[in-house]
Amino acid sequence: SKKKPKIKQQRRKTLKTHWRKLLILSAVFTVPLFALLFRRNSPAFKSATMATVMQKIKDIEDEMAKTQKNKATAHHLGLLKAKLAKLRRELLTPTSKGGGGAGEGFDVTKSGDARVGLVGFPSVGKSTLLNKLTGTFSEVASYEFTTLTCIPGVIMYRGAKIQLLDLPGIIEGAKDGKGRGRQVISTARTCNCILIVLDAIKPITHKRLIEKELEGFGIRLNKEPPNMTFRKKEKGGINLTSTVTNTHLDLDTVKAICSEYRIHNADVHLRYDATADDLIDVIEGSRVYTPCIYVVNKIDQITMEELEILDKLPHYCPISAHLEWNLDGLLEKIWEYLSLTRIYTKPKGMNPDYEDPVILSSKRRTVEDFCDRIHKDMVKQFKYALVWGSSAKHKPQRVGKEHELEDEDVVQIIKKV
Repeated sequence: SKKKPKIKQQRRKTLKTHWRKLLILSAVFTVPLFALLFRRNSPAFKSATMATVMQKIKDIEDEMAKTQKNKATAHHLGLLKAKLAKLRRELLTPTSKGGGGAGEGFDVTKSGDARVGLVGFPSVGKSTLLNKLTGTFSEVASYEFTTLTCIPGVIMYRGAKIQLLDLPGIIEGAKDGKGRGRQVISTARTCNCILIVLDAIKPITHKRLIEKELEGFGIRLNKEPPNMTFRKKEKGGINLTSTVTNTHLDLDTVKAICSEYRIHNADVHLRYDATADDLIDVIEGSRVYTPCIYVVNKIDQITMEELEILDKLPHYCPISAHLEWNLDGLLEKIWEYLSLTRIYTKPKGMNPDYEDPVILSSKRRTVEDFCDRIHKDMVKQFKYALVWGSSAKHKPQRVGKEHELEDEDVVQIIKKV
Protein backbone atom coordinates (compact mmCIF):
# COMPACT_ATOMS: atom_id res chain seq x y z
CA SER A 1 0.00 0.00 0.00
CA LYS A 2 2.94 2.36 0.74
CA LYS A 3 4.63 1.47 -2.57
CA LYS A 4 1.62 2.49 -4.72
CA PRO A 5 1.70 6.27 -3.88
CA LYS A 6 5.48 6.29 -4.58
CA ILE A 7 4.93 4.71 -8.04
CA LYS A 8 2.21 7.29 -8.78
CA GLN A 9 4.53 10.16 -7.77
CA GLN A 10 7.32 8.80 -10.01
CA ARG A 11 4.92 8.54 -12.95
CA ARG A 12 3.79 12.13 -12.42
CA LYS A 13 7.40 13.30 -12.33
CA THR A 14 8.27 11.45 -15.54
CA LEU A 15 5.15 12.84 -17.29
CA LYS A 16 6.07 16.36 -16.17
CA THR A 17 9.61 15.99 -17.48
CA HIS A 18 8.28 14.62 -20.82
CA TRP A 19 5.88 17.57 -21.17
CA ARG A 20 8.68 20.03 -20.40
CA LYS A 21 10.90 18.44 -23.07
CA LEU A 22 8.05 18.58 -25.61
CA LEU A 23 7.40 22.26 -24.85
CA ILE A 24 11.12 23.09 -25.18
CA LEU A 25 11.36 21.16 -28.49
CA SER A 26 8.23 22.82 -29.90
CA ALA A 27 9.62 26.25 -28.96
CA VAL A 28 12.98 25.39 -30.54
CA PHE A 29 11.36 24.37 -33.88
CA THR A 30 8.38 26.78 -33.99
CA VAL A 31 10.24 30.07 -33.44
CA PRO A 32 12.69 29.55 -36.39
CA LEU A 33 9.79 28.33 -38.56
CA PHE A 34 7.80 31.52 -37.95
CA ALA A 35 10.96 33.56 -38.43
CA LEU A 36 11.57 31.78 -41.75
CA LEU A 37 7.99 32.41 -42.90
CA PHE A 38 8.23 36.12 -42.04
CA ARG A 39 11.67 36.28 -43.62
CA ARG A 40 10.36 34.71 -46.85
CA ASN A 41 7.84 37.53 -47.22
CA SER A 42 10.41 40.23 -46.52
CA PRO A 43 11.81 42.29 -49.45
CA ALA A 44 15.38 41.47 -48.37
CA PHE A 45 14.76 37.70 -48.66
CA LYS A 46 13.07 38.12 -52.06
CA SER A 47 15.91 40.24 -53.42
CA ALA A 48 18.47 37.72 -52.12
CA THR A 49 16.58 34.85 -53.82
CA MET A 50 16.37 36.87 -57.06
CA ALA A 51 20.12 37.55 -56.90
CA THR A 52 20.79 33.80 -56.52
CA VAL A 53 18.56 32.98 -59.52
CA MET A 54 20.23 35.70 -61.62
CA GLN A 55 23.65 34.28 -60.70
CA LYS A 56 22.52 30.79 -61.79
CA ILE A 57 21.24 32.27 -65.08
CA LYS A 58 24.58 34.00 -65.65
CA ASP A 59 26.50 30.78 -64.91
CA ILE A 60 24.40 28.80 -67.42
CA GLU A 61 24.74 31.54 -70.07
CA ASP A 62 28.53 31.55 -69.57
CA GLU A 63 28.67 27.76 -69.88
CA MET A 64 26.56 27.89 -73.08
CA ALA A 65 28.89 30.55 -74.52
CA LYS A 66 31.94 28.33 -73.83
CA THR A 67 30.35 25.16 -75.27
CA GLN A 68 30.96 24.49 -78.97
CA LYS A 69 27.84 23.81 -81.06
CA ASN A 70 27.97 20.40 -82.75
CA LYS A 71 26.16 17.06 -82.72
CA ALA A 72 28.12 15.81 -79.70
CA THR A 73 27.16 18.81 -77.53
CA ALA A 74 23.52 19.12 -78.75
CA HIS A 75 22.24 16.98 -75.85
CA HIS A 76 24.14 19.05 -73.24
CA LEU A 77 23.06 22.39 -74.79
CA GLY A 78 19.41 21.27 -74.87
CA LEU A 79 19.59 20.46 -71.16
CA LEU A 80 21.17 23.86 -70.38
CA LYS A 81 18.48 25.68 -72.41
CA ALA A 82 15.72 23.88 -70.49
CA LYS A 83 17.34 24.85 -67.14
CA LEU A 84 17.68 28.45 -68.34
CA ALA A 85 13.99 28.62 -69.37
CA LYS A 86 12.92 27.27 -65.95
CA LEU A 87 15.09 29.80 -64.07
CA ARG A 88 13.79 32.69 -66.20
CA ARG A 89 10.20 31.63 -65.48
CA GLU A 90 11.04 31.46 -61.74
CA LEU A 91 12.52 34.97 -61.92
CA LEU A 92 9.49 36.45 -63.66
CA THR A 93 6.67 34.61 -61.84
CA PRO A 94 6.00 37.23 -59.09
CA THR A 95 5.25 40.09 -61.49
CA SER A 96 3.78 38.19 -64.44
CA LYS A 97 0.53 37.28 -62.62
CA GLY A 98 -1.13 40.63 -63.35
CA GLY A 99 -0.38 40.55 -67.09
CA GLY A 100 0.34 44.29 -67.16
CA GLY A 101 2.98 44.16 -64.45
CA ALA A 102 3.02 46.02 -61.18
CA GLY A 103 3.49 49.75 -61.09
CA GLU A 104 1.79 53.06 -61.68
CA GLY A 105 0.46 53.63 -65.17
CA PHE A 106 1.02 50.04 -66.33
CA ASP A 107 -2.48 48.68 -65.62
CA VAL A 108 -3.88 50.28 -68.78
CA THR A 109 -7.36 49.05 -69.67
CA LYS A 110 -7.42 47.39 -73.08
CA SER A 111 -9.74 49.33 -75.36
CA GLY A 112 -10.52 49.46 -79.07
CA ASP A 113 -10.12 46.72 -81.66
CA ALA A 114 -6.35 46.17 -81.29
CA ARG A 115 -3.42 47.21 -79.10
CA VAL A 116 -0.02 48.35 -80.42
CA GLY A 117 2.99 48.99 -78.12
CA LEU A 118 5.98 51.27 -78.73
CA VAL A 119 9.15 49.60 -77.37
CA GLY A 120 12.67 50.98 -77.55
CA PHE A 121 15.66 52.43 -75.77
CA PRO A 122 15.33 55.90 -74.17
CA SER A 123 15.29 59.02 -76.42
CA VAL A 124 14.58 57.31 -79.77
CA GLY A 125 11.38 59.33 -80.42
CA LYS A 126 8.58 57.08 -79.07
CA SER A 127 6.72 59.96 -77.37
CA THR A 128 7.02 62.20 -80.47
CA LEU A 129 5.59 59.37 -82.59
CA LEU A 130 2.64 58.92 -80.17
CA ASN A 131 1.96 62.69 -80.22
CA LYS A 132 1.97 62.83 -84.04
CA LEU A 133 -0.14 59.68 -84.62
CA THR A 134 -2.77 60.09 -81.87
CA GLY A 135 -2.70 63.71 -80.72
CA THR A 136 -2.22 62.44 -77.14
CA PHE A 137 0.28 64.47 -75.08
CA SER A 138 3.33 62.56 -73.92
CA GLU A 139 6.18 64.64 -72.52
CA VAL A 140 9.05 65.12 -74.96
CA ALA A 141 12.54 66.28 -73.93
CA SER A 142 16.16 65.94 -75.04
CA TYR A 143 17.15 63.93 -71.93
CA GLU A 144 16.67 60.18 -71.42
CA PHE A 145 13.81 58.53 -69.45
CA THR A 146 11.36 61.41 -70.03
CA THR A 147 8.45 58.92 -70.08
CA LEU A 148 8.23 57.06 -66.76
CA THR A 149 4.77 55.46 -67.06
CA CYS A 150 2.70 53.86 -69.84
CA ILE A 151 0.77 56.54 -71.78
CA PRO A 152 -2.11 55.35 -74.03
CA GLY A 153 -3.43 57.01 -77.18
CA VAL A 154 -5.99 56.05 -79.86
CA ILE A 155 -5.64 55.95 -83.67
CA MET A 156 -8.80 55.85 -85.81
CA TYR A 157 -7.78 54.11 -89.05
CA ARG A 158 -10.03 52.56 -91.72
CA GLY A 159 -12.94 52.42 -89.26
CA ALA A 160 -10.88 50.59 -86.61
CA LYS A 161 -9.99 51.94 -83.18
CA ILE A 162 -6.33 51.08 -82.47
CA GLN A 163 -4.89 51.69 -78.99
CA LEU A 164 -1.26 52.87 -79.08
CA LEU A 165 0.86 52.57 -75.91
CA ASP A 166 3.96 54.71 -75.29
CA LEU A 167 6.03 52.49 -72.96
CA PRO A 168 9.01 53.80 -70.93
CA GLY A 169 12.45 53.24 -72.45
CA ILE A 170 13.95 49.85 -71.63
CA ILE A 171 17.59 49.19 -70.82
CA GLU A 172 19.88 46.20 -71.31
CA GLY A 173 19.05 43.57 -68.67
CA ALA A 174 15.34 44.54 -68.55
CA LYS A 175 14.29 40.87 -68.69
CA ASP A 176 16.22 40.30 -65.42
CA GLY A 177 14.35 43.14 -63.68
CA LYS A 178 16.68 46.10 -64.33
CA GLY A 179 15.00 49.52 -64.49
CA ARG A 180 11.26 49.13 -65.01
CA GLY A 181 11.93 46.55 -67.71
CA ARG A 182 9.67 43.84 -66.38
CA GLN A 183 6.61 46.11 -66.23
CA VAL A 184 7.36 47.40 -69.74
CA ILE A 185 7.76 43.94 -71.27
CA SER A 186 4.75 42.54 -69.32
CA THR A 187 2.58 45.22 -70.96
CA ALA A 188 4.21 44.47 -74.35
CA ARG A 189 3.02 40.83 -73.99
CA THR A 190 -0.61 42.02 -74.12
CA CYS A 191 -0.11 43.87 -77.45
CA ASN A 192 -1.39 42.59 -80.81
CA CYS A 193 1.57 44.20 -82.55
CA ILE A 194 4.89 45.64 -81.28
CA LEU A 195 6.69 48.63 -82.82
CA ILE A 196 10.39 48.53 -81.94
CA VAL A 197 11.48 52.15 -82.38
CA LEU A 198 15.15 52.50 -83.39
CA ASP A 199 17.32 55.58 -83.85
CA ALA A 200 18.75 55.77 -87.40
CA ILE A 201 21.93 57.50 -86.20
CA LYS A 202 22.64 54.89 -83.50
CA PRO A 203 24.09 51.44 -84.28
CA ILE A 204 21.79 48.63 -85.46
CA THR A 205 23.05 46.52 -82.51
CA HIS A 206 20.22 48.14 -80.48
CA LYS A 207 17.80 45.99 -82.48
CA ARG A 208 19.50 42.77 -81.37
CA LEU A 209 19.60 43.91 -77.72
CA ILE A 210 15.86 44.68 -77.64
CA GLU A 211 15.06 41.37 -79.38
CA LYS A 212 17.12 39.55 -76.72
CA GLU A 213 15.21 41.29 -73.89
CA LEU A 214 11.81 40.46 -75.42
CA GLU A 215 12.82 36.87 -76.24
CA GLY A 216 13.95 36.40 -72.62
CA PHE A 217 10.45 37.38 -71.50
CA GLY A 218 8.74 34.80 -73.71
CA ILE A 219 7.79 37.10 -76.63
CA ARG A 220 8.52 35.59 -80.05
CA LEU A 221 8.71 38.27 -82.78
CA ASN A 222 7.41 37.59 -86.30
CA LYS A 223 7.29 33.84 -85.65
CA GLU A 224 4.56 31.23 -85.87
CA PRO A 225 3.91 28.76 -83.00
CA PRO A 226 6.02 25.56 -83.46
CA ASN A 227 4.28 23.03 -85.71
CA MET A 228 4.61 20.08 -83.36
CA THR A 229 2.39 18.02 -81.07
CA PHE A 230 3.34 17.42 -77.43
CA ARG A 231 1.03 15.14 -75.45
CA LYS A 232 1.63 13.87 -71.90
CA LYS A 233 0.54 10.32 -71.02
CA GLU A 234 0.54 8.04 -67.96
CA LYS A 235 2.99 5.38 -69.15
CA GLY A 236 5.07 4.27 -72.15
CA GLY A 237 8.10 6.58 -71.85
CA ILE A 238 9.10 9.30 -74.32
CA ASN A 239 8.21 8.62 -77.98
CA LEU A 240 9.55 10.82 -80.81
CA THR A 241 8.02 10.68 -84.30
CA SER A 242 8.57 12.98 -87.25
CA THR A 243 7.35 13.53 -90.82
CA VAL A 244 10.64 15.23 -91.84
CA THR A 245 14.38 14.63 -91.33
CA ASN A 246 15.56 16.10 -88.01
CA THR A 247 18.94 17.81 -87.85
CA HIS A 248 18.59 19.46 -84.40
CA LEU A 249 16.56 17.07 -82.22
CA ASP A 250 17.08 13.40 -81.44
CA LEU A 251 15.43 11.10 -78.89
CA ASP A 252 18.20 11.56 -76.26
CA THR A 253 17.93 15.39 -76.43
CA VAL A 254 14.12 15.24 -76.17
CA LYS A 255 14.37 12.88 -73.17
CA ALA A 256 16.92 15.17 -71.46
CA ILE A 257 14.71 18.27 -71.93
CA CYS A 258 11.59 16.41 -70.74
CA SER A 259 13.39 15.00 -67.68
CA GLU A 260 14.36 18.57 -66.67
CA TYR A 261 10.59 19.30 -66.51
CA ARG A 262 9.99 15.95 -64.71
CA ILE A 263 8.07 14.59 -67.70
CA HIS A 264 8.86 10.90 -68.22
CA ASN A 265 5.91 9.80 -70.42
CA ALA A 266 4.95 11.80 -73.51
CA ASP A 267 4.41 11.61 -77.27
CA VAL A 268 6.29 14.21 -79.36
CA HIS A 269 5.41 14.51 -83.05
CA LEU A 270 7.40 16.91 -85.27
CA ARG A 271 6.06 18.27 -88.57
CA TYR A 272 9.17 20.34 -89.38
CA ASP A 273 12.87 20.47 -88.47
CA ALA A 274 12.39 21.82 -84.92
CA THR A 275 15.11 22.98 -82.51
CA ALA A 276 15.53 22.46 -78.75
CA ASP A 277 14.25 26.03 -78.20
CA ASP A 278 11.00 25.18 -80.05
CA LEU A 279 10.42 22.11 -77.87
CA ILE A 280 11.06 24.15 -74.68
CA ASP A 281 8.58 26.81 -75.89
CA VAL A 282 5.89 24.14 -76.40
CA ILE A 283 6.52 22.56 -72.96
CA GLU A 284 6.53 25.96 -71.21
CA GLY A 285 3.29 26.92 -72.98
CA SER A 286 3.51 30.60 -71.95
CA ARG A 287 5.05 32.00 -75.12
CA VAL A 288 3.43 34.89 -77.01
CA TYR A 289 3.82 35.07 -80.82
CA THR A 290 3.52 38.72 -81.82
CA PRO A 291 4.01 40.51 -85.17
CA CYS A 292 6.67 43.22 -84.98
CA ILE A 293 7.65 46.26 -87.08
CA TYR A 294 11.09 47.86 -86.76
CA VAL A 295 10.43 51.62 -86.98
CA VAL A 296 13.65 53.45 -87.89
CA ASN A 297 13.18 57.03 -86.71
CA LYS A 298 15.21 60.22 -87.46
CA ILE A 299 15.91 59.27 -91.10
CA ASP A 300 16.34 63.01 -91.83
CA GLN A 301 19.77 62.72 -90.17
CA ILE A 302 21.20 59.96 -92.45
CA THR A 303 22.27 59.85 -96.13
CA MET A 304 20.24 58.40 -99.03
CA GLU A 305 22.72 55.51 -99.39
CA GLU A 306 22.20 54.50 -95.76
CA LEU A 307 18.42 54.78 -96.18
CA GLU A 308 18.51 52.48 -99.24
CA ILE A 309 20.37 49.83 -97.19
CA LEU A 310 17.77 50.06 -94.36
CA ASP A 311 14.92 49.80 -96.88
CA LYS A 312 16.10 46.31 -97.99
CA LEU A 313 15.79 44.85 -94.47
CA PRO A 314 12.63 42.82 -93.65
CA HIS A 315 9.87 44.17 -91.33
CA TYR A 316 11.38 47.71 -91.47
CA CYS A 317 9.60 51.05 -91.85
CA PRO A 318 11.77 54.22 -92.06
CA ILE A 319 10.14 57.43 -90.70
CA SER A 320 10.85 60.85 -89.25
CA ALA A 321 8.36 61.51 -86.43
CA HIS A 322 9.48 65.13 -85.95
CA LEU A 323 9.08 66.05 -89.65
CA GLU A 324 6.09 63.65 -90.12
CA TRP A 325 7.76 61.72 -92.96
CA ASN A 326 6.19 58.38 -94.01
CA LEU A 327 3.68 58.24 -91.10
CA ASP A 328 0.96 57.13 -93.58
CA GLY A 329 3.24 54.28 -94.71
CA LEU A 330 3.71 53.25 -91.07
CA LEU A 331 -0.07 53.20 -90.47
CA GLU A 332 -0.56 51.02 -93.56
CA LYS A 333 2.11 48.63 -92.32
CA ILE A 334 0.51 48.47 -88.82
CA TRP A 335 -2.84 47.62 -90.47
CA GLU A 336 -1.18 44.91 -92.58
CA TYR A 337 0.58 43.33 -89.55
CA LEU A 338 -2.54 43.45 -87.35
CA SER A 339 -4.42 41.64 -90.19
CA LEU A 340 -7.86 42.91 -89.16
CA THR A 341 -11.06 42.25 -91.11
CA ARG A 342 -13.80 44.90 -91.51
CA ILE A 343 -17.40 43.65 -91.71
CA TYR A 344 -20.28 46.04 -92.44
CA THR A 345 -23.74 45.46 -90.97
CA LYS A 346 -26.96 45.73 -92.97
CA PRO A 347 -30.26 46.06 -91.07
CA LYS A 348 -33.30 44.55 -92.86
CA GLY A 349 -34.77 46.92 -95.47
CA MET A 350 -31.98 49.49 -94.98
CA ASN A 351 -28.64 50.40 -96.60
CA PRO A 352 -25.37 48.98 -95.17
CA ASP A 353 -23.63 51.01 -92.44
CA TYR A 354 -20.23 51.83 -93.96
CA GLU A 355 -19.31 54.31 -91.22
CA ASP A 356 -18.98 51.92 -88.25
CA PRO A 357 -17.65 48.46 -89.29
CA VAL A 358 -17.38 45.45 -86.96
CA ILE A 359 -13.67 44.61 -86.65
CA LEU A 360 -12.62 40.93 -86.49
CA SER A 361 -9.26 39.18 -86.33
CA SER A 362 -8.21 37.37 -89.52
CA LYS A 363 -7.83 34.16 -87.44
CA ARG A 364 -11.41 34.38 -86.11
CA ARG A 365 -13.75 35.74 -88.77
CA THR A 366 -16.67 33.34 -89.08
CA VAL A 367 -20.31 34.49 -88.96
CA GLU A 368 -20.45 33.11 -85.39
CA ASP A 369 -17.48 35.31 -84.37
CA PHE A 370 -19.26 38.28 -86.01
CA CYS A 371 -22.42 37.57 -83.95
CA ASP A 372 -20.40 37.23 -80.72
CA ARG A 373 -18.73 40.59 -81.40
CA ILE A 374 -22.12 42.33 -81.68
CA HIS A 375 -23.81 40.55 -78.72
CA LYS A 376 -23.14 37.28 -76.89
CA ASP A 377 -26.84 36.22 -77.06
CA MET A 378 -27.17 36.77 -80.83
CA VAL A 379 -25.94 33.24 -81.67
CA LYS A 380 -28.85 31.71 -79.72
CA GLN A 381 -31.36 33.64 -81.88
CA PHE A 382 -29.41 33.07 -85.14
CA LYS A 383 -31.32 31.44 -88.04
CA TYR A 384 -29.12 32.26 -91.07
CA ALA A 385 -27.14 35.18 -92.56
CA LEU A 386 -27.15 36.93 -95.93
CA VAL A 387 -23.66 37.89 -97.16
CA TRP A 388 -22.58 40.29 -99.91
CA GLY A 389 -18.89 40.56 -100.81
CA SER A 390 -15.80 38.58 -101.86
CA SER A 391 -16.60 35.59 -99.59
CA ALA A 392 -20.05 35.09 -101.21
CA LYS A 393 -20.41 32.92 -104.35
CA HIS A 394 -23.50 34.89 -105.40
CA LYS A 395 -24.99 38.09 -104.00
CA PRO A 396 -26.54 37.71 -101.53
CA GLN A 397 -25.54 34.23 -100.39
CA ARG A 398 -27.44 32.51 -97.58
CA VAL A 399 -24.89 31.08 -95.12
CA GLY A 400 -24.64 29.41 -91.71
CA LYS A 401 -22.54 30.17 -88.62
CA GLU A 402 -19.40 28.41 -89.95
CA HIS A 403 -19.06 30.62 -93.07
CA GLU A 404 -15.72 32.52 -93.16
CA LEU A 405 -16.01 36.23 -93.96
CA GLU A 406 -13.59 38.37 -96.00
CA ASP A 407 -12.55 42.01 -95.56
CA GLU A 408 -15.34 44.55 -96.33
CA ASP A 409 -18.13 41.96 -96.56
CA VAL A 410 -21.70 43.11 -95.85
CA VAL A 411 -23.70 40.87 -93.47
CA GLN A 412 -27.39 40.77 -92.60
CA ILE A 413 -28.41 38.48 -89.71
CA ILE A 414 -31.83 36.79 -89.84
CA LYS A 415 -33.08 35.79 -86.38
CA LYS A 416 -35.46 33.02 -85.35
CA VAL A 417 -39.08 34.10 -84.99
